[in-house]
Amino acid sequence: MTFSPQLEARFDKLLKSYPPGRQRSAMIPMLLYGQDEVGCVSGELIDEVARRVGVTPLQVNEVLSYYSMLHRQPLGKYHVQICTNISCLLHDGDKLWERACRKLGIGHKQVTADGCISLEEVECIGACSWAPAVQVNYDFHHFVKPEELDRLLDSLREKP
Repeated sequence: MTFSPQLEARFDKLLKSYPPGRQRSAMIPMLLYGQDEVGCVSGELIDEVARRVGVTPLQVNEVLSYYSMLHRQPLGKYHVQICTNISCLLHDGDKLWERACRKLGIGHKQVTADGCISLEEVECIGACSWAPAVQVNYDFHHFVKPEELDRLLDSLREKP
């Protein structure tokens, strides 16, 4: 599999940061960085990461099945995650989720027809003190009100 020179350098740095015999510790960051470049964790990416960290593809698949931030299907350009766990639920996170589904016309782990936005209901994004919380790609939005969610979703469609 061919990656950009930047990703190759990042992989090389990751693998060198672990002592011999411990390169498998680089698996999760490699999968995340690869997913960002490729668009999802494809079979080809699984095979390549397995080879580089010295494990079997089955072992990579076991890790992949555990972590919800790793995706086998392509995401939208903007991946919107809405927390509905207890802290966010107590602050109407479930209502934000329902509102986003209605507004976008999609559900859990689905992508809008134009490929712009994907939506995911998540258990926790570690922002319980700022509930309800929404994450777009790697950006967090805290204390999100329904009108703010609407503006946020509209702004994603307007971005180039």
